[in-house]
Amino acid sequence: MDRPPARVLSIAGSDSSGGAGIQADIKTIALLGGYAMTAITAITAQNTRGVQAVEILPVELVLAQIESCLSDIGADAIKIGMLGSPAIAHAVADRLDGFAGPVVFDPVMVATSGAELADGETIAAFDRLLAIATLATPNLPELAVLSGSEPATPEAILQAAMALAERHDVQILAKGGHGNGAEVLDYIASPSGKFASFGHARIETRHTHGTGCTLSAALATLLGFGQPLTAAIRLARAFTYRAIELAPGFGEGNGPLGHQAVRRLD
Repeated sequence: MDRPPARVLSIAGSDSSGGAGIQADIKTIALLGGYAMTAITAITAQNTRGVQAVEILPVELVLAQIESCLSDIGADAIKIGMLGSPAIAHAVADRLDGFAGPVVFDPVMVATSGAELADGETIAAFDRLLAIATLATPNLPELAVLSGSEPATPEAILQAAMALAERHDVQILAKGGHGNGAEVLDYIASPSGKFASFGHARIETRHTHGTGCTLSAALATLLGFGQPLTAAIRLARAFTYRAIELAPGFGEGNGPLGHQAVRRLD
């Protein structure tokens, strides 16, 4: 008998253009063999050129979506993305405290286009989500804000990631996509002081909209299937890398990834 799909709940915002947020999460989870469920925190009007409008949903509606999924179908893993308000951040932290499965937290602050998706109060509430997460996936600007440092060198990035991991007792995957050089270098830091690095050649492209969402959703799915952390990181990075390579080139700005093209490689 085939193993049932991993049940993955994504708590994130909706991207009307389909490149990031809930839409990228659903594609990723489904393509990796998981069963995708959603709790939408915000509705955005956006495209490859930027975010034109945002409507944050009521806290009660966000919690109702989470409760509907967890109380009936259940979840093997949870991915948290854009939250939209400090009230939602605190409410999600309260509801998920004690969740038995892996929780992957992508601390979304700014969209690929540069639009702000989290204000100062919301970012301040991220501490509570870091404390309940299994794994957090900040990019370099997010790592700088969360760690209160300016990690500009590989050594400083690793130190910031390790300090954040120890402070919140969470695994930190510091993503190097915003760095310079021909190689993208990511670090995984654990609260125990252990670390590892993962590198790949940088793809020169403007079509990276939804990269962080895709990676974190892939990680949640693979962890939900029971993959060990290191294996999940390697597989999720490979999936995301291939999706960037196969981007369809849509839009005038930062275009979406080619999730559906990765499927055709199976």
